[in-house]
Amino acid sequence: MRRRKYLIIIGLMTLIGVTGASRPQDCTAVIEQLEQRVEAQRRMLADWAGLIHYGSANAELPKVKPTDERIVFIGDEITERWGSATGSYFSNPALINRGIAGQTTPQMLVRFRQDVIKLKPKVVVILAGMNDIASFHEPITAAMTAENITSMVELARSNNIRVVICSLTPINDTRKKQSLVRPFGKIISINNWLKEYAEASGATHVDLYAAMAQGRNLKTELSEDGLLPNDAGYAVMAPLISAGITRALGR
Repeated sequence: MRRRKYLIIIGLMTLIGVTGASRPQDCTAVIEQLEQRVEAQRRMLADWAGLIHYGSANAELPKVKPTDERIVFIGDEITERWGSATGSYFSNPALINRGIAGQTTPQMLVRFRQDVIKLKPKVVVILAGMNDIASFHEPITAAMTAENITSMVELARSNNIRVVICSLTPINDTRKKQSLVRPFGKIISINNWLKEYAEASGATHVDLYAAMAQGRNLKTELSEDGLLPNDAGYAVMAPLISAGITRALGR
């Protein structure tokens, strides 16, 4: 099985012309990215949208009372792994984490009704689009990302759920060549659209990028791999998003 996986990776590298990369570290970074994609494809074949991922957890949630202020977070691995080490932020039972590693916005849109609307939150926090840029499962244009996020916002609004839209977080190439699949310019472009759309739609915008970037790079102390926040990174994100939730609730 392992040999078969690496044959697939080598084939993919040949197709995209990586085998002629000038620097060994570039090849290593690409191999790691392709391994992630192979694993994501395996999961996708079993359950493309991740509809069973939180099925049991959703069923076990207590019923929402009229006075409850439940907040649901939907996103990818940046959301899912938040609190995996300390667990402090999501120890608040009002905060429900519904992130799934490797997901793109079309997958989140498919499960939005199950993992957000049916949980009857007062607010949904959307942090999505980074894997769209990487084309994790299929080519996704910036316009498609915009349409998917727009649809999620419209679904939320039609169900009286207030919306917090977060910017994409920055990256850096210090430890891994993250920009090979997530170019800096594309991240900035999507962030510009997210801000404009939030303002036009009346959603609350939270600018994580500005707080976590030095120039266009993710501050090195906020991540171990240049992509995923570490505890220090989440410590920067938490008060910003909490303030955004407060604004969305009209306080």
